[in-house]
Amino acid sequence: MNAQLERNRTILKKYIPGPAVDPIANWIYRYDFKLKIKRGRATKYGDYRPPVKGMNHQITINNNLNAYAFLITLVHEIAHLSNWEKHAERVKPHGEEWKQEFRSLMRPFLSEQIFPQDVIAALNRYLQNPAASSCTDLNLQRTLKRYDKMDGLRLLEQLPQGSTFVSGRRHFVKGKKLRKRFICRETRT
Repeated sequence: MNAQLERNRTILKKYIPGPAVDPIANWIYRYDFKLKIKRGRATKYGDYRPPVKGMNHQITINNNLNAYAFLITLVHEIAHLSNWEKHAERVKPHGEEWKQEFRSLMRPFLSEQIFPQDVIAALNRYLQNPAASSCTDLNLQRTLKRYDKMDGLRLLEQLPQGSTFVSGRRHFVKGKKLRKRFICRETRT
């Protein structure tokens, strides 16, 4: 057995559902990319970088994602890698070619052995027209959030209007909802 493949499996077991470990480990081996698991970033869940000057493809994924969000994000980035191998810079990063590739790579994972039924339903809706980020699909984002370790945290939508809350080191008052988002006013810093 290949030692690198086994190391990949050991690492992946900490981050993704068990039945997804072997296919993902095989993709890492086949595509020969560097997977970096990084501390949580506020602006993105993961990213893909094409090979430059003798370096391999590189994918980074945040370490603070739940197993389902981690897997979806990793497949999203592997779709970029696969798309790069087929088209290089000739297509848009989230264009139709990427959407087709992402759907194709995601399809084998849409089973109850890997995802809970509510995540499968939300993911199927999202895959009809996947966007640059799963965060833009509120239904998928809310469904995935149910599986986060909340550690006493609450979602903004769970707080009543007029409530105060802290984000980072800034204090806010929750205002009214405007379409999909809430208007919040900073009180003091």
